[in-house]
Amino acid sequence: MKTNIVWLQRDLRLADNPALHEALQQAEQTIIVYIHAPQELAPWQPGAASRWWLHHSLEALQQAITSLGAKLIIRQGPSLHTLLGLCSESKADAVYWNQCYTPQAIRRDQAIREALTSCGVSHHCYNGSLLHTPGSILNKEGKPYRVFAAFWNAAQGLGLGQTPLAAPQRLADNDLHFESVASLRLLPKIQWDNGLRQHWRPGAVNAHKQLYRLCDEILNPYPEARDYPAIEGTSRLSPYLAFGELSPGQVVAALLDTFMNCAIHGNACDSFMRQLGWREFAHHTLYHFPEASDQALNSRFAQLPWQNNPSLLKAWQQGRTGYPIIDAGMRELWHTGWMHNRVRMIVASFITKNGMIPWLLGARWFWDTLVDADLASNSFNWQWVAGTGLDAAPYFRIFNPIRQSQKFDKQGCYLRRWLPELAALPDEYIHTPWQAPANILNASNIRLGIDYPRPSLDLAMTRRNALASFDAIKSKLNKHSS
Repeated sequence: MKTNIVWLQRDLRLADNPALHEALQQAEQTIIVYIHAPQELAPWQPGAASRWWLHHSLEALQQAITSLGAKLIIRQGPSLHTLLGLCSESKADAVYWNQCYTPQAIRRDQAIREALTSCGVSHHCYNGSLLHTPGSILNKEGKPYRVFAAFWNAAQGLGLGQTPLAAPQRLADNDLHFESVASLRLLPKIQWDNGLRQHWRPGAVNAHKQLYRLCDEILNPYPEARDYPAIEGTSRLSPYLAFGELSPGQVVAALLDTFMNCAIHGNACDSFMRQLGWREFAHHTLYHFPEASDQALNSRFAQLPWQNNPSLLKAWQQGRTGYPIIDAGMRELWHTGWMHNRVRMIVASFITKNGMIPWLLGARWFWDTLVDADLASNSFNWQWVAGTGLDAAPYFRIFNPIRQSQKFDKQGCYLRRWLPELAALPDEYIHTPWQAPANILNASNIRLGIDYPRPSLDLAMTRRNALASFDAIKSKLNKHSS
């Protein structure tokens, strides 16, 4: 009997899974395997929030596979040693997997391919996480795109609307030994995850529920609503995409079906598609520039005068900077493992531009606390905000947290939710509590510096300093080039 192994990684689903689909077509028995080997992803092993999600995602996948008559074989790495052992145990003829495109995974997979070949086991790799395989979208010079608009136009020109693959209806069982999800010890020892449990339901079934909700309720007002953190105007699909419980192809298919069959304005569909395109651009960028997770993509800014300010970094992490929109966002992150997209930009701009804290420290904090932590997107977005990415223009874009708060949370609903100590302040002062008269603060039971901190830095001065740092680098470069 011909036997194939399907090695799952960040593709924890049964539907629209190219590796699984092909393996099932080519053998009488297919063994589905998850190998836990976080050390192979160093220095970017999954953070605490990601481990929480992974635990519950694996449990959901295990249940789905059991319902089809088989079981998920869970083993702990190293991946190469484990795969070779499984091939020997099961007499498997081939190993199938969907590729991850991080630098660490690419190096590991190359070694695994070579080892499997030397042992006489065939290997088959697929793209199951992106709309297009990295390296397939290049400009006329055969180089990677450095500007999103041109990249996304080219990506759309190659087509986006492929029909998702169906999930199997039945799977053959096996008698291989497997470990429990609990044995991976992914959950925290100290119970800090109550907020995650309240806000999230991992697993492919819940991913599709959220996708249906996007199409039914969120999509039409999405272009405008997505900017307002107090309302649920974003898709909240990012963790499901990050863990592969949902493929981008499934999202595109659902969007196109909704657009064709419902009264959805084309602008709404296009607006959300661009978010998928931005994710795609981030992954393709990391593929072409593997140093991007740790180094400035734009080498001109590698020598920016970053500051060592542990007290400011800690205040930012704890949501105690004295700027309400910053603190609300950071507390939302800590409590839920997620943060509204616009607020992510505001808090990142604050710590890198006003605080001049290295973007990598911010990226590390997000990596540990986000349930949707994804190396390509996390690195790309932090570099974009910090101004060290492919496009230098964002360096001039320094978000003013007060104006952003007043514009996108005018009545302070988001602020009051995450900063209950400020809830009694009138709308006029909730964005700038330090400007409230003493009688208003007293009536609101707020003692600045005790109940809520005073501003941790001067926005105007730090903005001038940041721009001056950029000008100094630019002048230095111009002098060397002349």
